[in-house]
Amino acid sequence: MAIEYTTGGYRFDLEAFFPARIFERITEVRVDEPQIIEQHAQTRRQRDKLAPDGKLTILAADHPGRGVTNIGGDPFIMGDRQQVLGRIMRVLTATEFDGFMSTPDMIEDLLILDYLVQQGGGPSFLDNRVLIGCMQRGGISGVKGEIDDRFSSYTAESISRFRLDGGKMLIRFVPDDERTLNTIDYCARAITDLNHYDLPAFVEPLRMDFINGKWEMKNTADELVKLVGVLAALGDSSRNTWLKLPYCEDFRRVTMATTLPIILLGGPSKEDPRSTYQDFAAGMQTRANVRGAMVGRNVTFPGADDPGAVAQAIQQIVHRGITADEAIAVNIESRDANLDFLTRYIR
Repeated sequence: MAIEYTTGGYRFDLEAFFPARIFERITEVRVDEPQIIEQHAQTRRQRDKLAPDGKLTILAADHPGRGVTNIGGDPFIMGDRQQVLGRIMRVLTATEFDGFMSTPDMIEDLLILDYLVQQGGGPSFLDNRVLIGCMQRGGISGVKGEIDDRFSSYTAESISRFRLDGGKMLIRFVPDDERTLNTIDYCARAITDLNHYDLPAFVEPLRMDFINGKWEMKNTADELVKLVGVLAALGDSSRNTWLKLPYCEDFRRVTMATTLPIILLGGPSKEDPRSTYQDFAAGMQTRANVRGAMVGRNVTFPGADDPGAVAQAIQQIVHRGITADEAIAVNIESRDANLDFLTRYIR
């Protein structure tokens, strides 16, 4: 019998997990000891292999870097850094998610918190995790010409210097806008640069059209099959390239367009994880080159639910192959686990 998903009277308590006093400590370190950021990056223990079992779960949180702050009916919820950072920390301290992808400011906030936890006698939550640097946030949402999506965050050199584990980039593909070709050029050069440091590139295509004054996605199998071929050919070698793709109807055709490893993207928050579980469970069963998920808002902002519990369910879909119904059970059972992780170590 399928388990019914419900939050009932439950609501995740962010302040109990990530109180304001801990949030404020981050700025204190930035002002008084900014050198801690790079020093801690140099001591972080890295994995010997990117995906030891061949699969990856990566939490993504790069949207504020291009001016995207809305979730559902709240236009500024992701503009509250305590909310965003607390939900990220919930996933990274309550689950075995493989890693995290974001912009320099966000990754550096995590490095500071990891330092503070260890100073308080706790274990690192960043050791042996995959940290992916977002390289391109220049296509600021709402700015005319945003499709000319410039690289404005990490470079391959800084990713290597901060001992991160790879770089992520995005191609918003608009056939009737020649600026798309600029973005393709930027991404090709970035892949080549990452290859110079033998670092993986995570490349995401989104087929888009400008309709009624806003950009809308058109991610059908017909469109994605073409885009996969374009992306796989970028750069001086594809040996380190992973593709980040949206799940869609007839997804097997998309997976058949390449031998490169594919991770599934999460998309906008639905504030109800059931359809995400269904898509990921189906996607992971499509073909052997589907190797995981890179998820963001639909995990960090799952309505009233606990981001850590939703992430734990996705972790088991990817690494253990559980069904969408089984994921609901994991979700419900995992709420509020290890909720005192930060308050236990950061005074």
